[in-house]
Amino acid sequence: QVELVESGGGLVQAGGSLRLSCAASGSISSVDTMGWYRQSAGNERELVADITSGGSTTYTNSVKGRFTISRDNAKNTMYLQMNSLKPEDTDVYYCKALIRRRGGSMFYNSWGQGTQVTVSS
Repeated sequence: QVELVESGGGLVQAGGSLRLSCAASGSISSVDTMGWYRQSAGNERELVADITSGGSTTYTNSVKGRFTISRDNAKNTMYLQMNSLKPEDTDVYYCKALIRRRGGSMFYNSWGQGTQVTVSS
């Protein structure tokens, strides 16, 4: 059993900051790429940023220069530091991780339950 738990969402004024965390736990052998996605009602889930196990990162254009993704491999935990938040950043944020379970040979994607981020103008 593998579980991803997000935390750190909430309500913030425009220009403010939030830090999201995503912790993977359970019967884990290895964690490859981890990523943050966001989705609002009626829209498709979109990639915000992701990070490989080696630390290479990618960002969607709208968050470049404002958001920073990082991870602690020893803790199987990923973070998203969000600065200069805008009302259009309001969404439910989900974490995803490519995980190989103990005793397994394949990697599978696992998703967290989501955390709400609301930015007021």
